[in-house]
Amino acid sequence: MKRFTILIPVYNDWESLEKLLNNISDNIKSIQNTEFNCIIVNDSSTIKNPGIKIPPHINSIKIIHMNKNKGHARCNAFGIKHLSKSSDFDYLILMDGDGEDRPEEIQLLADKVLTEPNTSIVAKRIKRSEGYLFQMLYQFHKYLTLLTTGKLINFGNYSCLTKSDLEILSSKENLWSSFSGSFKKHIKNYNEVNSIRGMRYFGPSQMSLFKLIIHSLSIIAVFKYQVFFRSSVLVILFQCLAVFTKFNFLLFQILIIFFNLLVFIVSFRENETELKNCELNIVDTENLTH
Repeated sequence: MKRFTILIPVYNDWESLEKLLNNISDNIKSIQNTEFNCIIVNDSSTIKNPGIKIPPHINSIKIIHMNKNKGHARCNAFGIKHLSKSSDFDYLILMDGDGEDRPEEIQLLADKVLTEPNTSIVAKRIKRSEGYLFQMLYQFHKYLTLLTTGKLINFGNYSCLTKSDLEILSSKENLWSSFSGSFKKHIKNYNEVNSIRGMRYFGPSQMSLFKLIIHSLSIIAVFKYQVFFRSSVLVILFQCLAVFTKFNFLLFQILIIFFNLLVFIVSFRENETELKNCELNIVDTENLTH
């Protein structure tokens, strides 16, 4: 029997979490010879847990309460680091807690990883549910990442990790900044399943334009040295073109330098010390069983 642990960060949205857990239960009941457990990372919510009940087909739920609000990416990093010391699971599934990572696709992840048990799986986004403006900005982010890093990153947090890949990621400080960027940088061999970004269960998306910019820069900052090298080549190229064409490319060069400055600033979000000492962030834990 293969044991899956599902890691879900939550901040205040307990209503969505309860619906998600019930939907997970409905979608895993037909997966044979498996056991599913959940770990909920409570990101120092200001709304009290109303009392999550464990649904059928989920073996157990552990709620880890953080002492400070760290944000979604760092809760994932914390959960990965926490589980790197555990031996009671075979695979880790990362999911958002608001319904945008569809529980229906757990079957795809499980089937794929059980077919190739030594290879992690990412959910490649082939369709999104947000409005046209957000989708346009997301496409811009994706191609900006490709241009500046040479990496096409078409997946988010939704994934299924093998234990060996989880251990690799747990030691990387850039995991504290971006899961998808860190995964793309450090995990060379992985599989994909097609995924549709779902709709939030309750309320509008919490991803503002500012958060999207920080999210994009955090991914790019994982590859900061490649970005700096590519930018330097581009600045030199513009300088050479200016000599031969007599056209002033100063504005483009200033924009490139400014972009690199932003990447450099965001790269300070990586925090090796805090990742190593993340267990100090635990205030309390709850264990729910049938």
